[in-house]
Amino acid sequence: MPTYSLLANWLLATPRHMKTITIEITTPERTLFKDTVDSATIPTTEGEITVLPGHIGLVSVLQPGALTLRKDGKETLMAVSTGFIQVQGDDKILILADTAENATELEVERIERAIAEAKEQAVKTLAEKGRSEDQTFAEAAAAMERELARLRVARKHRSHGGPQITNG
Repeated sequence: MPTYSLLANWLLATPRHMKTITIEITTPERTLFKDTVDSATIPTTEGEITVLPGHIGLVSVLQPGALTLRKDGKETLMAVSTGFIQVQGDDKILILADTAENATELEVERIERAIAEAKEQAVKTLAEKGRSEDQTFAEAAAAMERELARLRVARKHRSHGGPQITNG
């Protein structure tokens, strides 16, 4: 008889509908989402991770990109920027993001304008080549990375649509 880990035994013994994770996504302005989900796929500096019930605890750095939440066959997309993620051993996820937006809030035209502005600022800073401009260039590059992530989420949402998880 094979030996199973404690996690495997728990997963096999727990009915599917009972296995959820509590997730809270907070920015300096608001708590965007606080509810239970079946899984969360999160962009980190180490790569994209999917957190399922029973996931080992970890702390990681959040990277701009698409955060995907799944619950009861529904999927919700969010655009997140930099920040931190903490997965706690008791099936809780805390995400502290500089910015986070539900895909339904994103407007492609505004995002494209923001990308053009960030690109213009980066080009202008490179042309000036002053040492004091290093920070300005880094800010412009970070803004472009954040806006490109928002654009990917907005386009993915437009192409997939579908039911959203209601925050409750």
